[in-house]
Amino acid sequence: MPVYICPNCKERTIDLDGYEGLSGSRELQCRSCNFGFLFELLEDYYPAPTTGLIVLDRDARVLASGRGVFELTGFREGDLIGRDVTEALGLSDRDALEVVREWGVRKLKQELTLRTRSGIEKQVTVDLFPAYDDDGGVLVALTPRS
Repeated sequence: MPVYICPNCKERTIDLDGYEGLSGSRELQCRSCNFGFLFELLEDYYPAPTTGLIVLDRDARVLASGRGVFELTGFREGDLIGRDVTEALGLSDRDALEVVREWGVRKLKQELTLRTRSGIEKQVTVDLFPAYDDDGGVLVALTPRS
């Protein structure tokens, strides 16, 4: 059974009743906040309350960012859409993202540094999940470290 997570509100759903596939289109929509699409995971994932989620396309460009990203980075969704996530956020290491994209495996608890809109470096824990469809995208979960 597919498990879905909304990149915006972080609500998780399991498609027990087939609702996600009956919306009249192939695009899935969040039941809680009506965000434009959901991200499918093989297993459930519980992000921290301060985690921000970003959805990437197959080329690591930002498709969407959810709640928590602005609070963590200072970037609004419009500032990020279409940009390479590593360059936009100044992530300290691209290797983990490349492994997820190439091999289709998830990588959890990657300790990286990002650069906020104002140029401040922040320590974050990054969890990366590949898309399990033909789109080849990645879900990036950014959690601040204290």
